[in-house]
Amino acid sequence: MAGGRCSSQLTALLAAWVAAATATAGPDQAALPAEQSRVQPMTASNWTLVMEGEWMLKFYAPWCPSCQQTDSEWEAFAKNGEILQISVGKVDVIQEPGLSGRFFVTTLPAFFHAKDGIFRRYRGPGIFEDLQNYILEKKWQSVEPLTGWKSPASLTMSGMAGLFSISGKIWHLHNYFTVTLGIPAWCSYIFFVVATLVFGLFMGLRIFLFLPSTEQNQRSEEAHRAGQLQDAEDDKDDSNEEENKDSLVDDEEEKEDLGDEDEAEEEEEEDNLAAGVDEDRSEANDQGPPGEDSATQEELEPEETEEAISEQPCPADTEVVEDSLRQRKSQHADKGL
Repeated sequence: MAGGRCSSQLTALLAAWVAAATATAGPDQAALPAEQSRVQPMTASNWTLVMEGEWMLKFYAPWCPSCQQTDSEWEAFAKNGEILQISVGKVDVIQEPGLSGRFFVTTLPAFFHAKDGIFRRYRGPGIFEDLQNYILEKKWQSVEPLTGWKSPASLTMSGMAGLFSISGKIWHLHNYFTVTLGIPAWCSYIFFVVATLVFGLFMGLRIFLFLPSTEQNQRSEEAHRAGQLQDAEDDKDDSNEEENKDSLVDDEEEKEDLGDEDEAEEEEEEDNLAAGVDEDRSEANDQGPPGEDSATQEELEPEETEEAISEQPCPADTEVVEDSLRQRKSQHADKGL
């Protein structure tokens, strides 16, 4: 009896110790945190992070067997990202169809290398050693980069991202109809066909209604521009006419000034001619009448008398000078008219 009681007590003590041990060990095990992944999920809102620094991206789908085989290798590669001085990311093409369109992903898994906004396609195996050598040995330098319209940051690939996003939304809507609501697939197809036709009719009606108004606005703008051009031409014509009038007035004033100058010159010439005639007449009168000096004049040689006679002015010459002055005055009067 004593032995049975001792054995039962020992059993009870062992059970209590085991219970206490499990109770103390349980919280410690629960407190151990799960290992955090070093792979950064990329979305349409944060994908621009790859434009700075060095990155490696993996495009995958949850249902893809090949993608699942490279998950452990990709995690190991991400753990050494700090040593390699590289960031590692992943993109779920089911959740982010826009990014798959931006990078134009057609096969899975797909790997890309990015260095300061320059992208290259990595076509090697998704094994840790190959990925590590690709970065350490800088094998990416021998790969042709995606430039121009092929670059994920280009405007063309941005449009491609929009198309892929729309197609992804349509695919999710189709799954909602067929899986969640249990609608047959052919009913979902009919719905999308009808929606496409209605959308096309709506866009056509919108163009039909709003296009004439835009054409009228364009015509009114063209008419307004034509009116402005006509007004500008009229203003130019008016200004040209005013300039022509001003130039004519200036020409007339110049002609009048020239006529005045000609009159002054003719008056000076007339005065000079009149003065010359008066001088000739005064010289002729200074010779005096024949008288006491007749004896002296007779004593002069014949040659001197002939020269004196030739020097005396002739009445015919004075008449010619007066006629020329009259002709000039008549010509000047004609010019003034």
